[in-house]
Amino acid sequence: MTLGNMENVELFDAGKKGRGLRATKELCAGEVVFAEPSFSAVVFDSLSTQVCHSCFRRQANLHRCGQCKFAHYCDRTCQTACWDEHKRECAAIKKYGKAPSENVRLAARVLWRIQKDTGIVSDGQLTSVDQLQDHVADLSDDDLKELKIDVHNFLDYWPHNSKQHPVDYISHIFGIISCNGFTLSDQRGLQAVGVGLFPNLCLVNHDCWPNCTVILNHGNQSALNSALHSQRRIELRSLGKIAEGEELTVGYVDFLNLSSDRQQMLKQQYHFDCTCQHCSEHTKDDLMMAASTTDGNKPSAELVKEVTAFSKACLDKVETFRTEGDFHEVVKLCRECLEKQENVLADTHLYKLRMLSVASEVLSYLQFFSEAAGFACKMVEGYRKLFHPNNAQLGMATMRAGVTHWHAGLIEVGHGMICKAFAILMITHGPNHPITKDLESIRMQTEMELKMFKQNVNVYHTMREAALKNQPVHMMADSSPDEKIKGLLRKQ
Repeated sequence: MTLGNMENVELFDAGKKGRGLRATKELCAGEVVFAEPSFSAVVFDSLSTQVCHSCFRRQANLHRCGQCKFAHYCDRTCQTACWDEHKRECAAIKKYGKAPSENVRLAARVLWRIQKDTGIVSDGQLTSVDQLQDHVADLSDDDLKELKIDVHNFLDYWPHNSKQHPVDYISHIFGIISCNGFTLSDQRGLQAVGVGLFPNLCLVNHDCWPNCTVILNHGNQSALNSALHSQRRIELRSLGKIAEGEELTVGYVDFLNLSSDRQQMLKQQYHFDCTCQHCSEHTKDDLMMAASTTDGNKPSAELVKEVTAFSKACLDKVETFRTEGDFHEVVKLCRECLEKQENVLADTHLYKLRMLSVASEVLSYLQFFSEAAGFACKMVEGYRKLFHPNNAQLGMATMRAGVTHWHAGLIEVGHGMICKAFAILMITHGPNHPITKDLESIRMQTEMELKMFKQNVNVYHTMREAALKNQPVHMMADSSPDEKIKGLLRKQ
């Protein structure tokens, strides 16, 4: 799809929700509805030296801007591609003596862009940035105090030779950023690394069971010919068949919360009351707080209440130890909590799923793959009962579970999960996304290993052990297709 082409959508009055976007034709699962470059975007303060300020890829040994000493880039190509966006910021940081917070930097970039392009940068942009909702009037007292601090810091940072703006207008821009900013992830989709504004995306309304998902495409600046470079952009992708005239929706918050908690988060962050079907009917709330059933018997309400309270306290402790990097203590707490939850909380219970997620992740990090695989499998089974079948979070979780099983030597289950994950990510991310490409390589490798496993289980395990120990394999003298498998096993 051509960047900025909005022929698949049209703006319409969505009633109480305000403006919205709807499909102008029937859309298929995985279809790119539209792609949009960022109006402005910045890297988070905490990752300013670890993430490229142009393509937002996380890289080692980034090159620092020689002028402001703050911005970092993959190479000269990324720096050149970003110069138009960075040059005013570069001079401002140099004069100010330091880089301000990400909110102030983004507000400044937005205002410089508006000053340059009057808020509309292409024919495909359906609304001007400064026409987006700010909800400043709905802010709490604490949020208003933070806003005033941001405005004060902005005025200190904003160059005197740039166009001056009234305080109300600056507050308006900060309000727009607060309720319309889109979090940008790294190239593997594993970590939030920045925030940006995408005007057309801001017109897509929320639904807790959406028909679209949003992914970040980091673009391509590696081609020798700069004419072949592509911009950093978001892609709105359909999760299933969408009828002509149907409203397009995305999820603003994680679905894995009770409907009342999702409504509270949406009200606090985006200042609206969610009345979608899943919230109105409290769909799947029962599963998210379900008790376990064993041979038709359920634990007492008192025991469920006790274990739920213990789990909540345990999750808080786990997060503390995780932040401190004490992963062995995290594992100890996870094992204790999951043991208490067994036969009390269902595998779809939110607290059990959160504990399973942490346990499988940390155990994988510590290379206890067999135990991690068991927890990951339970987690994915619970997710499948709760998430939309083409949910990106389900796809990523299934991918991690498949890789964990593969590392544990459980090649049959691992390959099956990796194939299921690949099918989901082909819809949510598309074939050209780095995550999908990585998964395709893994899928091909596990497919070849599975073939070898079925031919001779003992040979497979012997070769796998040798590969894990980084030892040469001398098991088979003939040059068969299995030779390719051995080569891949050495790379594992």
